[in-house]
Amino acid sequence: MSSSHVENMPLNHSSPQGTQRSSGKLWLLCSTIIFLLLCLFITLIFIFLLLKTVNEPCVAKFGPLPSGWQITSSEPLCVAVDRDEKSDWKLKILRSGLYVIYGQVAPNTTYKEPAPFAVQLRKNNAIIQTLTDNSKTHNIGGTYEFHAGDTIALRFNYKYQVLKNDTYWGILLVANPRFVS
Repeated sequence: MSSSHVENMPLNHSSPQGTQRSSGKLWLLCSTIIFLLLCLFITLIFIFLLLKTVNEPCVAKFGPLPSGWQITSSEPLCVAVDRDEKSDWKLKILRSGLYVIYGQVAPNTTYKEPAPFAVQLRKNNAIIQTLTDNSKTHNIGGTYEFHAGDTIALRFNYKYQVLKNDTYWGILLVANPRFVS
């Protein structure tokens, strides 16, 4: 084929098969990106319209010992120390909302009793999170929705399994969802 024939080839000639596949992949990639952006936009609308952020901070922290509960809150309070069971590691939720729980559990590595190491974060006696590895210090917590009247607690299988002067936990009210009564 001479160079003159190449120059006179029509431009609307069908493209090779591989070109069509790459344009299909590009379309799929673009549609996926648009879908993800739409999901992000809907999530942001949900957060900003349905969640009412808290104006005044409501924070409660317990430990490390010998420190007791430290509650920083405006009125009305969002949490209260639950003294029903005389447990320093327990709180009662007074305001429904979205809360962040944070904490650190330091295991007592010298503990050699028969009870297995177990630390549990509980909501109304239901387990939210469990730690069973006594070889390292753990972070505990997460973001949870609680309702007024819920009780949350940090429980140990045996009181000497953790170093209470290095163990603490706290809770922070982040938002009041409008759909929670």
